Amino acid sequence: MKKTILLSSLISASFLTYNTQAIANNSEVDTSGLYLGASYGYLRVESDNDFDENKAAYQIFTGYGLNKYLAIEGSFIDFGEYGNDLAKANTDGYTLGLKVGLPVTNNISVYARGGQLWYETDYSVVDVNQSSSDEGLFAGVGASYHLNEDWTVKVDYTVYDSDLDAESVNSDTNFSTDLKHTALGFEYRF
Repeated sequence: MKKTILLSSLISASFLTYNTQAIANNSEVDTSGLYLGASYGYLRVESDNDFDENKAAYQIFTGYGLNKYLAIEGSFIDFGEYGNDLAKANTDGYTLGLKVGLPVTNNISVYARGGQLWYETDYSVVDVNQSSSDEGLFAGVGASYHLNEDWTVKVDYTVYDSDLDAESVNSDTNFSTDLKHTALGFEYRF
């Protein structure tokens, strides 16, 4: 059993070293083409109506790299449920935007991304339930590390601008909410 674990560890280390050396010998990793990925991270909900909360959120995304600098990316993001005893909201949405990247080394890139957010919020204000759909903008920055030609690990920070519109329940319940998401993710390039 110990020999099997040791052998597996050596093979894994050799594979990782080979992939890292293959990237280092390459002038650059090709980031053009179709990719698919997911991320999970920390969400900070901040609003102008004492609606602040910290929680987790996840995102599934796909994109197409036009070249090593520019990509078009779309995603689904689940912000989950947030709120307090009197008012609660559950938001999820879709994004479409541009991602502009800059290679720093052969396998490290930094990027900025931004675009349109379409989202739906199911909310409950004093036990009255409603749903609303709206749109907003998002902007973010991040860094990615290319493990090999196919796999990339990335970390990013994105701010999503949204409004909770519950005026049908209470005329004073319309306020701006910023959803700030710090996430660790991966992508697979086809």
